[in-house]
Amino acid sequence: MPDTLAITIISIIVCTVLGAFIRGKLQDKCLKDFSGNTVNLEATTGKIVCGKLSVENTGLELVYTGKHKDEVGTSYILYKYEYPTIQALVRYHNELDEDGKKKRERELKRTYHPSFLKRLKRRIQNFFKTVKDSLMDVVNLLIGRVKAATPVGGLLTSQGKYTAQIKQELVGFVGTAFEPLLERHIGKKIILELAKGDKTFEYPGVLKDYTTEFIEIMDVDYRIKEDQITRKADLIVPRKYGVIRHLDE
Repeated sequence: MPDTLAITIISIIVCTVLGAFIRGKLQDKCLKDFSGNTVNLEATTGKIVCGKLSVENTGLELVYTGKHKDEVGTSYILYKYEYPTIQALVRYHNELDEDGKKKRERELKRTYHPSFLKRLKRRIQNFFKTVKDSLMDVVNLLIGRVKAATPVGGLLTSQGKYTAQIKQELVGFVGTAFEPLLERHIGKKIILELAKGDKTFEYPGVLKDYTTEFIEIMDVDYRIKEDQITRKADLIVPRKYGVIRHLDE
């Protein structure tokens, strides 16, 4: 007879390691695009923080550099539950180093009117997002068959809590953000409508990506404050404040 205690311990370890790995990969795609770059965090309170961006699945950190080192401490941490206070994340082109500028130019070329292979890859990803519920049914069916037809079925039944946890982690890894109205305009010039307090501003740019929480726009003429000069920038804005209002081509 198999050692059920040992199997239980192994199940817990596998679920913990697998869950940690998957959660570590579940960083917001838009935020991840700005990771490692100098970014300005514009808060809804009017606060502005500038630093080198580092993103984790639990939040983000801006490490102060250069002229910003006189801020309190050496970095600014914003936890995920504080994301509703984000007005915009702004990546100004002239604040990137030379390597960053070259990488960003390549990124823009790949984004604007993407190639057939890039569009195909995205369609495949979107397919799996739209069939998430069906994937759960398939996983349940396969596990049910194994339980009924193999010697390890009884063990899987006894470890139901942990098999359920693995299923949730695996299906969650697929992601849920799919918006047909936005999807058709990926890689095209659009106009972003951004609410700031009681005012609304429009910004032409190229729609790069979106998630359940954010929209990422490239090649925007932007200024954080109205008395500042306009500079070329890429933006990440919360979907609660920013909407794609018009196609611009």
